[in-house]
Amino acid sequence: MPEHHDAHLTLVTLGVGNLERSIAFYETMGFRRKSRAAEGVGFFQAGACAIAVWRSDELAKDANFASEGMAPAFRGVALAWNCNTPEEADAVMTRAAKAGAKIQKPAEATFWGGYVGYFTDPDGHLWEIAHNPAWPLDDEGRAQIPD
Repeated sequence: MPEHHDAHLTLVTLGVGNLERSIAFYETMGFRRKSRAAEGVGFFQAGACAIAVWRSDELAKDANFASEGMAPAFRGVALAWNCNTPEEADAVMTRAAKAGAKIQKPAEATFWGGYVGYFTDPDGHLWEIAHNPAWPLDDEGRAQIPD
């Protein structure tokens, strides 16, 4: 069996309150749903990584965590969607709002030369929408982070 020395992220699972609503939200955002035969979970291709939406109580149970008292709040984590241009970032923010997201901070120019905004999905997961001119995107949308 080959050894893997490079760490990599393959799947982000988001705990959600209403599975059908979350699946509809992410489809509306343009993520392509995969493995439709899987019951009780929604999988989406997200570039080099994938996103899963799964009921919070089921996720907590699977991980042996108590789910009582889980409240929507800032969780100290943000998912990021980098865009090629500020205009593309604005279009993503508009699409998110129309899909039911809450705009936390409209996209705006930053002091470091980028362009950033934030929204939360219907379950309160924070998304950063950004254009970073120092991080060009490859043909598959992966950020090319310089050394």
